[in-house]
Amino acid sequence: MTGQKAVKSGWWLSFHDPGLDNLVNRAFSNNFSLHIARNRLSAAKSAARQTGARLVPSLDTQGKVGTKHDYTRDNSADSFHFSLAASYEVDLWGRLAAARDAAVFEAEASQADLQTAAITLAAEVAKTWYNLVETTMQLRLLQKQHETNSRILDLITTRFRAGLAGAPDMLQQRQLVESTVEELAVMRQNISLLEHQLSLLLGEVPGTYHFNPGTSLPHLPPLPQTGIPGELLTRRPDIERESLRLQAAGKRVASAIADRLPRLSISAELSSTAERASQLFDNWFTNLLANLTAPLLDGGLRKEEVNRQEALAKQQFYQYGQTILQAILEVEDNLAREKEQQKIIDSLVRQLHFAESTVSHVSIRYRQGVENYQRVLQALLFHQKLQRNLLKARRLQIEYRIGLYRALGGHPLGSDNSPKPRT
Repeated sequence: MTGQKAVKSGWWLSFHDPGLDNLVNRAFSNNFSLHIARNRLSAAKSAARQTGARLVPSLDTQGKVGTKHDYTRDNSADSFHFSLAASYEVDLWGRLAAARDAAVFEAEASQADLQTAAITLAAEVAKTWYNLVETTMQLRLLQKQHETNSRILDLITTRFRAGLAGAPDMLQQRQLVESTVEELAVMRQNISLLEHQLSLLLGEVPGTYHFNPGTSLPHLPPLPQTGIPGELLTRRPDIERESLRLQAAGKRVASAIADRLPRLSISAELSSTAERASQLFDNWFTNLLANLTAPLLDGGLRKEEVNRQEALAKQQFYQYGQTILQAILEVEDNLAREKEQQKIIDSLVRQLHFAESTVSHVSIRYRQGVENYQRVLQALLFHQKLQRNLLKARRLQIEYRIGLYRALGGHPLGSDNSPKPRT
């Protein structure tokens, strides 16, 4: 099962709900978990730049001023020194480049992590919002049912006083009215908890913002295109993240292998020393050194590091495959849920129609004295339960659609077009 409408990263806009749009935008701006992910990305980018800096020669400068006093002759001599020192490791086997590339891949994986966090946040905001809408509608429905049950109680009380109804009928109806009062309190409690949960997702203090959830659930937008499973590789940032981490693991293996080979480093120094500051740059001295080092004995340290990195790379490969399978599973599960949920809703609508007719029929017969109260109570309870179940079923259908949008992925924060540190 698939639709014809292309999936957009801002999928919540397809519900045409300004309230939801506002909440998602506020969550993207203020949610603390998203701020954590953003700063984790900044740290990863800085780490990548640090690692890449090792491929560039380093240059240090030093300046010294000193005074030497000869107490025997009672005279002093000043000295001035200035030097420039450069060092550079020649990346003979690509060890430094591989380490840099691994760090860059990890930074790009953090970018994908940020997109995943945004998708999850938008889905949680939408689910909580429509849960709040449904619960508010349930509260209004319960209030109407309470009014209906109270009117019926008045009718039964009148019949009881006229000797046309028994005390058990009146007592049962009173119990039903009181049970509705209890349910109303539970609904109001649930509304408060959902508002607190929404505030937390928005990065705000619970209880300080009043939400206006409206009076109806939105109609489902057209079913989106789910495409073929391979298309999830480009849409799902969590799959992109695992792919990047797999590439980073491969680079770390290459760096570990190169670490077992000889290293060549070059250093150079340019210095000048004088007794007077004005003569400091008159004479220059240079020093150039080349250093070649190779590991001979390390107790198998570097060899085992290669083995460890290879095992981690294989682990990441299987994690990549598992993430792909999980993504396909989530899409298929939500498609199946939405398809069957529509059948449930259609059945509930038909049942509700029959229940309304039953309540009307037995109520007339009860007032005529040819039907007992138990049939009326049973029909009334079933009808009211169906009304509430239908609301819940419609909210669940929206929740399954949100789950489908979440499973299809996207990049809700936009693409990262900043320059890549890898060359």
